[in-house]
Amino acid sequence: MNTLIVVDSIDEMPDVDLPATVIDFETYLADYPKLGERKTRVINLCESSKYLSKGYYCSLLAEARQHKVLPSVNTINDLIIESDDQSLQVATLTLPKSLSDQVIEGASCEVFFGLTFDGAFKGIAKFAFEHFASPCLQILVHKQANASTLIVKPLDWRDVTAKARDFFGKALQSHIQKTWIKRTMKKSTRWDMAILCNDSEATPPSDKKAIKHFVQAAKKVGINAQVIDSNQAANISHFDALFIRETTAINHPTYHLARKAEREGLVVIDDANSILKCCNKVFLQDAFSYHKVPVPKSDFVYESSLETCVSLSEKFGFPMVLKLPESSFSLGVYKVNDLDELQTRLNEMLAQSALVLVQEYIFTEFDWRIGVLNGKPIYACRYFMARGHWQIYNHASSKDSSGGFDTLPTFEVPKSVLDAAIKASGIIGKGLYGVDIKQANGKVYVIEVNDNPSIESKIEDKYLGKELYMIIMQEFVNRLEARIR
Repeated sequence: MNTLIVVDSIDEMPDVDLPATVIDFETYLADYPKLGERKTRVINLCESSKYLSKGYYCSLLAEARQHKVLPSVNTINDLIIESDDQSLQVATLTLPKSLSDQVIEGASCEVFFGLTFDGAFKGIAKFAFEHFASPCLQILVHKQANASTLIVKPLDWRDVTAKARDFFGKALQSHIQKTWIKRTMKKSTRWDMAILCNDSEATPPSDKKAIKHFVQAAKKVGINAQVIDSNQAANISHFDALFIRETTAINHPTYHLARKAEREGLVVIDDANSILKCCNKVFLQDAFSYHKVPVPKSDFVYESSLETCVSLSEKFGFPMVLKLPESSFSLGVYKVNDLDELQTRLNEMLAQSALVLVQEYIFTEFDWRIGVLNGKPIYACRYFMARGHWQIYNHASSKDSSGGFDTLPTFEVPKSVLDAAIKASGIIGKGLYGVDIKQANGKVYVIEVNDNPSIESKIEDKYLGKELYMIIMQEFVNRLEARIR
């Protein structure tokens, strides 16, 4: 297996002989994946203590390119993104008594690839790395009467002492020789479902009537479904399945809850990986390109010089579309019409994210939305553009904020549209997705794949009715039964 070590600056690498290729982030962004490359794993040593930093994108793109990567984006998020709800904090571990007895209150150490030069922490360092597989960690023990908690924090290897940096180099060298093994989750056997909703959300994925249909459908297939909100999430381990019906984001309790539920062995739709991948358009675009999914002409930019803007104008022409990596309901998506507007908007967007997605503008009167569950289309809608606007949603208008819709049986959808939806969603996983597709000039273009897609009464269910809810609940049953077997 080919091993890449990606760093912010090659000059900062420790002076140690490594059976790996060392490159900087810009090289990884521009030159990979390579045609006909061997299976590749990536050790990401870029600074990743900030959300949407280069280190964050390095792991995100590695996963899009099907490179095994350390740390994963989920691990980075676990370590750097805090939840408002303290019960959902994932960067803590309860120590087994055998490990807790080895250390005192307040003891701490640095961990490099699961190793430490503090002998008393040898077992605890391995334990922490198994749960938070990241090159460098700082761990702290907090002892209580009934249990001891291990607090885990990210550590930048460049900030450690010279002695620790030497140890880091040796630990890196040792880790490259090892086989990376993915941890498995425990199984559960009881069928109780939590449906996560947020009553105060302005535009929830499902209205109250649709939620009622989900609960009724669950009961018919033998699942006791209970609607909960984030305040009740601390008890998620009491359930066997979690169905998220609240708008998701990475820096949001929905993502933390999905991670927590998966750690407890629950069947989760949509799972944390689906949230992670769908919430970032950079991942989607890179993955679509890698797997040859039909998409609009696209590119990433990380700076806004006049030279770059001129190059973009020559490649895409005007108008062109700029997208923040994490955006939904048409927010963070802009159409620019000239060079000045392009540079101004890029400056604004790059202040929020290290990368911005640029796409050609394709005019259509409507977008297809294909609902896909476990690789199979289950519903189809055409969402029309808002009146006098180029998007489905017009957030500047209070009167005509969204366009109309048609709901069709999937057998009436053009085969090319269905094929593109199945291929694009398969890159994300086996969850419940809404695939947005444009159809123009005899071609189809996948725009994005949405986790946790809208399913509202008398809209997405207009053709199938209550059968749509039964299909989704039956999928939960199939997954729960598979775990028992």
